[in-house]
Amino acid sequence: METPMAADLPSHTRFDSGRLARIDAFLKDRYLDSGKLPNAQLLIARGGEIVHFSSQGAAREGGGASIDEGSLFRIASMTKPITSIAFMMLVEEGKVALDTPVHHVLPEFKDIGVYNGGGAGAPFQTRPTSEPMRMVDLLRHTSGLTYGFQNRSNVDAAYREGRIENWHGGLDLDGFVAALGRLPLEFSPGTAWNYSVATDVLGAVVARVSGLSLPDFFATRIFAPLGMHDTFFDVPADKIDRLTDCYALAAGKGRVLYDRGEASAWSKPPKLVSGGGGLVSTALDYHRFCTMLLSGGELEGARIVGRKTIELMTMNHLPGGADLSQMSKSLFSEAANAGTGFGLGFAVNIDVARSMIPGSVGEYYWGGMFSTAFFVDPVERLHMVFMTQVSPSNVYPIRRELKTLIYSALT
Repeated sequence: METPMAADLPSHTRFDSGRLARIDAFLKDRYLDSGKLPNAQLLIARGGEIVHFSSQGAAREGGGASIDEGSLFRIASMTKPITSIAFMMLVEEGKVALDTPVHHVLPEFKDIGVYNGGGAGAPFQTRPTSEPMRMVDLLRHTSGLTYGFQNRSNVDAAYREGRIENWHGGLDLDGFVAALGRLPLEFSPGTAWNYSVATDVLGAVVARVSGLSLPDFFATRIFAPLGMHDTFFDVPADKIDRLTDCYALAAGKGRVLYDRGEASAWSKPPKLVSGGGGLVSTALDYHRFCTMLLSGGELEGARIVGRKTIELMTMNHLPGGADLSQMSKSLFSEAANAGTGFGLGFAVNIDVARSMIPGSVGEYYWGGMFSTAFFVDPVERLHMVFMTQVSPSNVYPIRRELKTLIYSALT
């Protein structure tokens, strides 16, 4: 795709073209030539108009074809904002509310308690929750649920032992909810922040309230209206040649192949449909989703949610106006989260100075475990989509670097 020069753009899309160009050189030198990443695709848009779109690196192991605008990427936790939007569509229809107790829709959670001892071979001891888990807790990750990969507690050990969050394991979505309902929470809902399977649970809520499977709800209510024709939980056979290889970083080995595109686990429907991390997409499709968000819930005449709903979702919903550095109990509690709040499906910038990265108050964002990322800045009318395929996502500071480079290119 041809990238317009800054001088050819309307004033609201003005960038310094030389400074935009140096981002690609930075990615090549720092991440591609060094072998840290197999590829890198960067889309930058302002006012919904693409001002920069670049693709570098091979799509599959052994060289050959480079990634391009049709390349498909596993977007993992960039699925979460889509699931959150789906839930808010049902809120707008009056079918559920943010303060609805989760067990009103998922009765499997009715008697769930808080960890109070046990585990590691001994029966769990629990105490009652101070307040019921509410839908808002699922959206802002204050539910008391966790992820098995946290490796911090007897509760997350039970997740691993039960293979509860394994998308291609033995549980379907109803079985997943039932299994979670038999385990304790790590804390009483609303008292802390912990990155968790909460958005997968939210996907089950969307399915139960709507009466549609989550794939069908996404396809008919979000993807078709937005023209997101390359976003799905399993890649159709006629598009599998566009799915890139995916890698993981292994101790002492560096980058190793994790999921081969041509024989991918994502080529078959998953047993557990993950609203927290299961989708495959393209940069152009996710650009359309971001443009809808930036446009107040509408794109090219297709209204997904209302403008005030987007405003509500992108406010900080952490209790007492706290940020993640104050409330986080998880892997994501590093100092970089100073100045970052959490809304209804997105991290939210609430203090630019404390974040120590250029940005705007009200900017919202998230990323995925395979190092994909996006952000939307409603002040500058700016958004970014970054695609690559390496896990885990926290090894390199590439998201901070990209933000700094992009904001430095604004004129």
